Amino acid sequence: MAKIKVTKVRSAINRTQNQKRVLESLGLRKMGQTVEHEDTLSILGMIRKVNHLVSVETK
Repeated sequence: MAKIKVTKVRSAINRTQNQKRVLESLGLRKMGQTVEHEDTLSILGMIRKVNHLVSVETK
């Protein structure tokens, strides 16, 4: 599987509780924080839920 880098670029203030939980489950807590994940279907689905808050790069 390929790796993807996910970076939090926008704040979670005034977002739904579900979107906040998705960000935390991705491992993103602070602005500008970057994490690496495998590009599985479950991870891609979580990214799709918060795509307006994160930036994604393929490795």
